[in-house]
Parts: sequence; structure tokens; C-alpha cells
Amino acid sequence: MTPTILVLNAGSSSLKFALYAAGTETPLCRGGVSGIGGEAKIDASGTHTSFLAATPAIAHADHETSVAWLLDALDDAPDLTLTAAGHRVVHGGPDFAEPVRVDDAVLAALDRLTPLAPAHQPHNLAAIRAVTRAWPSLPQVACFDTAFHRTQARLAQLFPIPHALADAGLVRYGFHGLSYQHIAETLPRIAGDRADGRVIVAHLGHGASLCALKDRRSIATTMGFTALDGLMMGTRSGAVDPGLVLHLIRERGLDPDAVAHLLNAESGLLGVSGLSDDVRVLQASADPRAAEALALFAYRAVREAGSLMAALGGLDALVFTAGIGENAPAVRAAICAGLAWAGVALDESCNAAGRGRISRAESAVAVYVVPADEEAPIARAVNRLVPALPEPV
Repeated sequence: MTPTILVLNAGSSSLKFALYAAGTETPLCRGGVSGIGGEAKIDASGTHTSFLAATPAIAHADHETSVAWLLDALDDAPDLTLTAAGHRVVHGGPDFAEPVRVDDAVLAALDRLTPLAPAHQPHNLAAIRAVTRAWPSLPQVACFDTAFHRTQARLAQLFPIPHALADAGLVRYGFHGLSYQHIAETLPRIAGDRADGRVIVAHLGHGASLCALKDRRSIATTMGFTALDGLMMGTRSGAVDPGLVLHLIRERGLDPDAVAHLLNAESGLLGVSGLSDDVRVLQASADPRAAEALALFAYRAVREAGSLMAALGGLDALVFTAGIGENAPAVRAAICAGLAWAGVALDESCNAAGRGRISRAESAVAVYVVPADEEAPIARAVNRLVPALPEPV
């Protein structure tokens, strides 16, 4: 029997998981549940996937059902013994700046943060509760997307609003921290001395943000109090004029819930194109609105990158990661073209290949594509916080 750590990453529209040999960073299996809300099925790859062989697709599975379904399959795995579980939790608020062992008090505190990440936090916490129901004695660790950004200076975290509101926790938190942590930990091997220089990481997926790193620590990022701020995303607007929100309420008669739905679920690539939030669909379309949506996505990324360069005092390296960042050469090319003034010179053939360094040798700014891995930092945290393996469940 292999002592095993389970890592669960419950996103707004997805569920990813990974299994690691306890005490190591060796992945035994990686996978996910696709088709949540429709015909859901579990897909996985790795050396330990036999426990999924007899798992049929199920109809209309939500996140909670999908987690329970995965746990049932794991419970029947003949060669795996769970010793701990780790979870991605999007919002840690002002109090959780490091991974933490989960208990009732921690769970209650994270529940109170749900209004700050309503599309993510409920799914994250539902996964924790599902594991508790299945294995009440199993140690669990929560790892936070906001934690990586707590290294930022106070000025980078403040909004220009009344002081009392900042003291009450209404500050810039930033997100995608586990993805940025993985890049920061991986970068020395990839970028050499540039790793500790002035780096912008572009996490471009259904949710999208940029992070400015110096000495591999976050000094500024595009997301703020919530994951709605900053870049244009798949269905999220990113930053808009606050007066636009007031106009929608006062003049268009939308209530706050309707505005929230419009900005979170009907905007971004989907809203501008009127077609899809999928870059592949938009790139294949002859509709001029599709081209405009892609152009605006790149333009907003370039503008925000310029802001982060000001915070960094220049730029030594640019890193693309996540679904769009890793798999859309045309999007990378458009962003790099917009940053040519800063010394970015893309190698077209390397960009088409989409791995490793994709900039020319003479480029003043080195550009890389690095696969996202939010699960590995979670596994490391579990190994650190549950060092003495308990009795397996």
C-alpha cells in the first residue's frame, strides 16, 4: 500500500485533483472532473489510475457530487492509503498568510470570507467538508491563493478609500497565488539569474491576472479585493470604472445581484464577442466581434503589464502560464508585440512550439512558457504541516 496525499483544486467551473506519494513531491496521478453540470466524467493520467477504471460518467453532477464521486473511487483503490488531504482555497483574507491545518475554527473563518469570492470559496470549502464526511480523522491543509501576495508593501495593498475601511480589511489581496508560487519556485532552473530580477508572470486562463515579482516575491498584482479586478477574462470584465457600476444600478435599474452576474458571467471574452469565452472558438470565427474580443484581451494585458513594469522599475523576464498562456501562441504574440517597446522580441518558431524560452537570443526581455501547477505547492505544504504520517484511513 502506498501512503498517499490527495490534493483537491475546486475551481469555479472545474475540479482538478492530484495524488502524491506522502513525504515526496512525486505525483502518482493527476486528473480532473470534466463536464460538471452536464455529463461529468473523471479523467486522469499517471502511474496510479486503475481505481478509476470502473468509474462511469454521471449526469448533472455539481461540484459537491463530483468530489463525493471521486472520494468513493479513492476509497476503493486497492493500492493507495490516504494519509492527508490538501486544498486550494481562493481567499484567506487578512489572517491567513500561510497554509494551515483545517479545524472547525479555521473552517468557520473561511466561511465568513465567502462574500469576497462567491464563485470559488463555496466550492473550495465544500471539498473540505466532503473529505471530512468521508474520512473524519484525516488531516487536511488549506492553502490560499491570496497568501503569496502578502509580501507586498502596504502602499501596493491600499485603495484610496477611508482609512477605517482599510483597517477593516478592504484592501488589495490578489489571487492565483499558488500558480505564482509554483512559477517563483521553478524559475531559477528555467531563467537562471533573471529569476531574481524583475519578472512579470501572466496567468492567463478562464480567470486571468498578472503578477510582478522581484526576488521571486510578489510586489504587485492586477487582481484586488476580489478576483473580478484587473485583466479582462473569460466571462469576467476585469477592471471597470466604478461609476459604470453606479450607472448600471441608478440609470439601468439593475440590482446588485444583476450587476454581479453581468460583470462575472456575461462580460470578458464572452461579452465582447457575443459568441464564446473560449479562445479557440474565437480564433476560428470569422465574426469581427471575435477578433475585437481577442484584440481587447491582449490590449488590456499590455496596459496592465506597463503598470507593473512601473512598479518593478523595468523588466527582465516575462512568463506565460495557465490555459491560454500555455496554449494560445497568437495571444502570446499579440501581447509580446505590444511590449516590443520594452525590449520584448519573440522567436516565432519557439512561440509556436510553446515551451521553455520563446524569445530571441538578443531579446532584452527573456520570455518563457511554463506549465501551471497549483497542486505541487499544496503537496509541499501538506508534507510540511503533516510531517509525521498519521494512521492511514
